[in-house]
Amino acid sequence: MTSLPVTFASDVVGASAQEQFETFIDEHRNALNGCLDGLTEEQARRSLVPSRTTLLGLVKHATFVEKVWFDEAVTRRSRAEIGLPESSEDSFLLDADDTIASVRQAHREACAASRRATAALGLDDVLRGNRRGPLPLRWVYLHVLRELAQHCGHAEILREQILAE
Repeated sequence: MTSLPVTFASDVVGASAQEQFETFIDEHRNALNGCLDGLTEEQARRSLVPSRTTLLGLVKHATFVEKVWFDEAVTRRSRAEIGLPESSEDSFLLDADDTIASVRQAHREACAASRRATAALGLDDVLRGNRRGPLPLRWVYLHVLRELAQHCGHAEILREQILAE
């Protein structure tokens, strides 16, 4: 099992801005991946809201996010080449063979690939493969951090509801 790195925001107070961004992003990656800890397959798939949002779907969507922002945007490969749905909404859809273990592993692998894709880049380097046009890595990091934070909040609420039943 590939694990996500564990560094805490408090450990990087005096570090470079890039290291701070990467640490905060990794904290949120870990938190979202961890929202499935101790759940049954049924609980992970349980739908509590009218949208497609489930805990397992959130982690699957986070894998999509990693691949869009750190594969498509960096390599300029198309979503079809990467094996992604065209629509972000479709990235929440669960297949019959999606399990907690398989979705978590895919997420961990996507996060590791994201780190490799950006390892040689600086915050001001421009990524040219996103549909919005050229964007600096700094903007992409901020966007991904915002999205992960939002989904971590969703996951906390859903998990709380599931565990309260």
